[in-house]
Amino acid sequence: MSHLSESSLNVPRTNKPRIVVIGGGFGAINFVQRLPGHDFQVVMLSKQNYHGFWPLLYQVATASVEPESIAEPIRKLFRRQEDFHFRAVPATSIDAVAKTVTTPLGLVPYDYLVVATGTQSNYFGNEQIRQYAFNLKDLGDAVNLRSQLLQSLEEANVTQGPTQRHALLNIVIAGAGPTGVELAGSLAEMRRHVLPCDYPGLNFREMNIYLIDGANRVLPTLSAEASHQTLQDLQELGVIVKLNELVTSYDGQTVILNSGERIASHTLVWAAGVKGALLEGLPASTQERGRYLVNSFNQVHGYDDIFAIGDIALMKAAGWPGGHPQVAQPAIQQGRHLAKNFRRLLQGEPFKPFKYFNKGDLAVIGRNRAVADLPGGIHLSGFIAWMTWLFVHIFFLIGFRNKMVVLVNWLYQLVTFQRGTRITILPLNRPAAKVEQPKAMPIG
Repeated sequence: MSHLSESSLNVPRTNKPRIVVIGGGFGAINFVQRLPGHDFQVVMLSKQNYHGFWPLLYQVATASVEPESIAEPIRKLFRRQEDFHFRAVPATSIDAVAKTVTTPLGLVPYDYLVVATGTQSNYFGNEQIRQYAFNLKDLGDAVNLRSQLLQSLEEANVTQGPTQRHALLNIVIAGAGPTGVELAGSLAEMRRHVLPCDYPGLNFREMNIYLIDGANRVLPTLSAEASHQTLQDLQELGVIVKLNELVTSYDGQTVILNSGERIASHTLVWAAGVKGALLEGLPASTQERGRYLVNSFNQVHGYDDIFAIGDIALMKAAGWPGGHPQVAQPAIQQGRHLAKNFRRLLQGEPFKPFKYFNKGDLAVIGRNRAVADLPGGIHLSGFIAWMTWLFVHIFFLIGFRNKMVVLVNWLYQLVTFQRGTRITILPLNRPAAKVEQPKAMPIG
């Protein structure tokens, strides 16, 4: 196949089939890594120039690891891949008739399109929560939340009024899935082991960590055994867990629940839901429940040349009528499988359907506290599950340097009970809530 001209993004002409990949997450990276570069030209579009290991975002937010230790530049990952071209621009729409992808800098023609845009936070139409809450979807969010937590502590340390100090210390997390649970556990461990040493003048019994969810148990996608053990661990760490409750409003100062309860807090972390990061251009018939509807070959409904993989793809399969879970493993496996199918395409062989192998689910609550649901109905908790979690996350980190940095950080914390990145670098990136200036605490 031949393209008549270079694209608007200075991608060179080619006689090879051009595959445009939108996104730089687990699915996209694993797909491109297994494509033969001498047979295809690959153009990857992503608004970020790095691949991030999102399962550890909460550790960046709670100062356990440095931001750069869970990310790897995309260009570095593919520096030896033949005919690979990366452009750090977001895709905004798809024209399936003209076979082009629109970006803010122009058009990119394609022969085949792979959409791996992942998810974005779902605020369920609540604009006020979207405006004032913090989320955890990329490194910028994690660094921003870390700044908020540390700046709130600094302000609380010089605030005399108890009401204002409580609001600064209180942290509310909406959503008791893996992100919410792991963040709550990490914050509780900081409150117990780290913060009293940094702020000896503060009474951390005044600091409340709330975990709120509309379901009747934490980690609702895991087994009942894992959920029960997690709730017990969180409560032992002093986390206030409120189930069958929803956050309905937040103005930067007060969290309001559907029960009418009001919680004074300057920090609401939104982990209560995600939705697919859909692009404009494809008809509504290609979408279901905020994701692209795909067949067993990951082809988007109605198209032979457009594919979707990972969190954005909804593949109805035996045992997964609502689609595969929006976690790393389905994205990794779909990316690798689709690359194999493209190899079959070159050889004139038919595509093979995708079959998901569920390797299990893990969640960590704190030191020596974790849960694991493994294949074969095996359930682990405590130290063994914690060690399993550590091994799995180190193993799947991309880059030898990142593996070593994170491992050393964890060993340091294990021995010293300290965390090494308790610094603020950037100002907060959100509208400031209207609050009265606190009275300064006298010194001496």
